Amino acid sequence: MNAFELTRALVDIESTTNHEKNVGNYLFTHLSALTARYKGGIERIPAEPNRDNIFAYWGEPVVTFSTHMDTVPPFFGSREDGEFIWGRGSCDAKGIIAAMIAAAEKLLAAGTRNLGLLFVVGEERNSAGAIAAAATPRGSRFLINGEPTENRLALGSKGALRYEITVHGKLAHSLIRSLAIPRFTRCWRFSTIFAKSHCRKTRCWAEHAEYRHD
Repeated sequence: MNAFELTRALVDIESTTNHEKNVGNYLFTHLSALTARYKGGIERIPAEPNRDNIFAYWGEPVVTFSTHMDTVPPFFGSREDGEFIWGRGSCDAKGIIAAMIAAAEKLLAAGTRNLGLLFVVGEERNSAGAIAAAATPRGSRFLINGEPTENRLALGSKGALRYEITVHGKLAHSLIRSLAIPRFTRCWRFSTIFAKSHCRKTRCWAEHAEYRHD
């Protein structure tokens, strides 16, 4: 199976976040044949119930190729024209999985060892697979992470910092509003103070005047 055929086979398996089990099973079977042929190993790394990362390795990995198995919804299957493969995950990131497996196979055929393949769950939602992989590292000096970058090498990436904020208030009748502590006002004050502080640190406060509130 070449990289294009494998891409379509993977795209045709629904694996929106939290539903990666079937594509994980498919990859485990597919990679088991490759590890058997080149005397490697393969294992499942549990992230959450019925959600496992897939890790294949040959020797002691110095370089690990990694990307994610899950996709954003909605699911739709593959199709192909004279130029592109279409379908959910064809670019992000099942085509990348197929390319990484093809690259690993060529390296192994040329006698290269000490490499690994790590495919994780949950990247599109809460990074459950990455957290599980980091909690039980298998060792690798370099990790090549696959994401759509228009075929350009990215030496760093941006991330996200999420907060869950609970705002407490006090109810009061509309005739005696002075006794109330409105949650909206507290939330608004916090969000504007936070935005002001963050933007100052990132030098963007002056560019976002619409968020100012004194």
